[in-house]
Amino acid sequence: MNVRNVPQLSLDLPAESAAIEGSAPSGQRHRVVGLFAGIGGLERGLGRSGHETLLLCENEPAAMAVLSKRFPEISLHDDVRTLKALPRQTTLVVAGFPCQDLSQAGATKGIAGARSGLVGEVFRLIENQRTPWVLLENVPFMLQLGRGEAMNVITSAFESLGYRWAYRVVDARAFGRPQRRRRVYFVASRVGDPRTILFADEAGPVAEPELNGHPVACGFYWTEGTRGLGWAVDSVPTLKGGSAIGIPSPPAILMPDGRVVTPHICDAERLQGFPADWTKPAEAVAKRSSRWKLVGNAVSVPAAAWIGHRFAHPGKPKDFELSALIGHRQWPVAAWNVGEGRVRVSASEWPKRLKLTPLESFLKHDPQLLSVKATSGFLARTRVAKLRFPPGFIAALEAHQGRMVSGNEASDDAQRRGR
Repeated sequence: MNVRNVPQLSLDLPAESAAIEGSAPSGQRHRVVGLFAGIGGLERGLGRSGHETLLLCENEPAAMAVLSKRFPEISLHDDVRTLKALPRQTTLVVAGFPCQDLSQAGATKGIAGARSGLVGEVFRLIENQRTPWVLLENVPFMLQLGRGEAMNVITSAFESLGYRWAYRVVDARAFGRPQRRRRVYFVASRVGDPRTILFADEAGPVAEPELNGHPVACGFYWTEGTRGLGWAVDSVPTLKGGSAIGIPSPPAILMPDGRVVTPHICDAERLQGFPADWTKPAEAVAKRSSRWKLVGNAVSVPAAAWIGHRFAHPGKPKDFELSALIGHRQWPVAAWNVGEGRVRVSASEWPKRLKLTPLESFLKHDPQLLSVKATSGFLARTRVAKLRFPPGFIAALEAHQGRMVSGNEASDDAQRRGR
């Protein structure tokens, strides 16, 4: 690996692990505590590689209902602020900590925001028990927030506690699901080399797919249209938790036959790697629409499973191009600090390149036609926008609107379903 002018940063670290010295690293089956567990995406993915979850912590009633049903044998705590200590056997703390104040769609109050400030509870717990390993997940905008200050707070806190760290932005499409979903995965350790988890795989950058004259299902956000579109060829854009006032916001899909639909909640669950109806227990305590928020805020199970595999079977880091990471204003898509200073890493967002299931064939449940009101609102926004739309896209939306107004679209759809 080629490192030039890397600033040294003194960390209070234990002796170098065998992995860092170059010999084959040894794996571990972790005993996991899941903080801000949501609907259990991280824990379900890690469980696929034999890691055992000891405790879950979550305070949203709908999510708690899902966790209670899907992980009935695991203790569930309702507030990280009142969790006095981790179980003594804990070897890995995982946390998809609240991203509302970090996401681009949020209030951008930074790490000191009331909700995202809860990440401080993670540091309280791991500091008290010197937890060997930590895994965090969050939105990529955290790398830019506050001109890089949010990420600097997190990395500096780990460094002050004697942790080596590494992070990487990963696209969920790398694992074969047709959802363009970029997330930061951050691994820190007091005893091992986090690079053997996140940087032992590299498939190389993947070009965005093009239509090339062949009609395929394309996803977009019907709630946008003024400043963005979220256009995704043969995929849906990132599933979201919904609007600030709790209105569910599933993406729209322009199907090859001209229909414009929104996916069924069961297919949204599957896009995140869960079985269909994984979030149905939430309906016992909340509206059915709340399931969209749970799915949109969840961690991709296939991505978590990849990380779980590497925890059990760590690998030698690939030979990436490296350079010194100076300052904290501009964070790259991948970086690490294993005791020799902060380093910028040229890794892609695709550690794997599993065969991507075409979006049209992935959908197994009847989608819902995009309503006249939703279509009309979207088209109205496009008329005042200064965006360049894919050729034929606006015409397809206008044709869908016309069929919906006339009733032909709904009639054809009912016949298609055999009703």
